[in-house]
Amino acid sequence: MKKIYVGNFSFNMSEEELRSMFEPYGNVESATLVTDRDTGRSRGFGFVTMSNDDEAEKAMAALNGKESGGCALTVSEARSGGFRSNSRRREANGRPRRESRW
Repeated sequence: MKKIYVGNFSFNMSEEELRSMFEPYGNVESATLVTDRDTGRSRGFGFVTMSNDDEAEKAMAALNGKESGGCALTVSEARSGGFRSNSRRREANGRPRRESRW
């Protein structure tokens, strides 16, 4: 199973349209759009999970750079970034930022 990042698409794209873009290349497990939590509007990127790695590779090769809604799509294997918190910011030297005394 492979998770694919899809970026730079129209804010009007639906999850069904995203899924249908990948279905010709193989079985799509899921397709999700990332939305703004305040407005509910698409942020212009999302993720597709495909069950077969070979099919996912073919889809990535075929769709990366393809025009959709006037924009060239960015399609690549998703990186596992995990949750990022701003509570532990660090200075440029790598040390934790010192908290204010007041």
